[in-house]
Amino acid sequence: MSVHVIVGAGPVGAATARLLAARGEEVRLLSRRGGGPEVEGVRLVAADATDAGALARHTEGAVALYSCAGPAYHRWATDWPPLGAALLRAAETSGAVLVTTGNLYAYGAVDGPMTEQLPVRPNSVKGEVRAKLWTGALAAHEAGRIRTAEVRGSDYLGAGTLSVFTALVLPKVLAGKRASAPADLDAPHSWTHVGDVARTLVAVAADERAWGRPWHVPTAPAMSLRRLAERAAELAGAPAARIATMPAFALRLAGLFNPMAREMTEMQYQLRQPFVLDSSAATAAFGIEPTPTDDALRETIEGLREPAAPR
Repeated sequence: MSVHVIVGAGPVGAATARLLAARGEEVRLLSRRGGGPEVEGVRLVAADATDAGALARHTEGAVALYSCAGPAYHRWATDWPPLGAALLRAAETSGAVLVTTGNLYAYGAVDGPMTEQLPVRPNSVKGEVRAKLWTGALAAHEAGRIRTAEVRGSDYLGAGTLSVFTALVLPKVLAGKRASAPADLDAPHSWTHVGDVARTLVAVAADERAWGRPWHVPTAPAMSLRRLAERAAELAGAPAARIATMPAFALRLAGLFNPMAREMTEMQYQLRQPFVLDSSAATAAFGIEPTPTDDALRETIEGLREPAAPR
């Protein structure tokens, strides 16, 4: 039995904790409130992961450190740097391999499917934040200070996940109401299941040949937002989905009052054009096949219909 430390008890952190516990590993799951799944093998710890000294102490004796935290969207520029620094220190002092849950923001706008070979060319503030986190960790890896890798997915599906689809579209669809989203409703878009993120994190952490580079989470074929909404209605037994495009000015107007909407403005390129993830490398390397979209949707729907679990 090995010790694994997970920072963040949201959907990805909780899924990773359950997966490791089911394999008989000892898990320390850190979050500010000490929440998370109450399952055998998982010790829930209330801790501030930006406290570098505290995080280093909690990581003592661990073989792997998983960064699954997600600061508030409008606080990325202020909250991610101290957390990233604390993670690097914990990995360096403990010797645990640091595997970070990343995303696709650092690539910026691209033409065609995204592969791990794309250069880091962010075109947003949040993309710059993610790029600096990765390049800093990679530099420490190449200098021999730590061992690290990053696992990147697209917008999530699964219980408790947050995206334009799960926040703006799916609740309306399940209620039989008309939904709107600031997106090209027919552009192909990749949707990553949180369970597949967890499986990839664990696989990468266990294979030293996988370190020192990014990996894309095995992800089902892209599906447009309109088709995703239609399929969700079919699976839920709800009325046929009705969805319209939200004008760009409406999002800007909402941003005057809602910080989440304000932060979405610079990320519009991900929703107004094709946003497709190529995850073939991870499937070939680890044998992980993506969860079918129907299964991911069923879990997402069930999660919305159940009370939220504490984090």
